Amino acid sequence: MTDLQYTLLSDGSTDRVLMPILTWLLHQHLPNCAVQARWADLGRLRRPPKRAHEKIQTAVDLYPCNMIFVHRDAETASLQDRQNEVGDAVRLACETTAIPPAIAVVPVRMVEAWLLFDAPAIRAAAGNPNGSVNLGLPRPADVESIPDPKTMLSGLILEATELDFIQA
Repeated sequence: MTDLQYTLLSDGSTDRVLMPILTWLLHQHLPNCAVQARWADLGRLRRPPKRAHEKIQTAVDLYPCNMIFVHRDAETASLQDRQNEVGDAVRLACETTAIPPAIAVVPVRMVEAWLLFDAPAIRAAAGNPNGSVNLGLPRPADVESIPDPKTMLSGLILEATELDFIQA
C-alpha cells in the first residue's frame, strides 16, 4: 500500500472541514493509498506569511507532503480567476522551493454553506467525531439563504465539541 500525505492550505480555520471531503475523494480515486491529511495552520506562526506564494512555501516547509491543496473561496472573483491566482502563486513558490503537485480547491459558494447540513464533517472539524449533541442543522433547501454561514458554522463547530465554556 502506498502512502499519500497531503496538506490543505486554506483561507481560514473553518475551511479545514474540507479535509474529510478531500480524504474521501482521494480514497475514491486512489483506493490502494493510505491517506494522511494535515491542515497548514499558519495563523499560529509569530509572523505568518502574507503573500500566497509565501504561504505555499511555508506550508510545504512546515507540513511536508506529496500533494498540497490550496483553497481559495471564489467570493466575488470567477472560478477561472481564482484558479489562475493559485496557479500563479504555485509558479512563484516553485522558483525557490520544491513544491509537490498542487491542486486548487475553489468552492464557487462559501464552503461553510455546503457543510451546514453535514453533521459528521462538523463533528470531525470540532475534534469530536463521535459526539451526540443535536446540532439543529438547517434543511439543505435553506442553506444557501443563510445570511452568514461562516458565523453559523463556527457556532456549530463550537457546539459540536460538547465542551462547556464559561461566558464572560
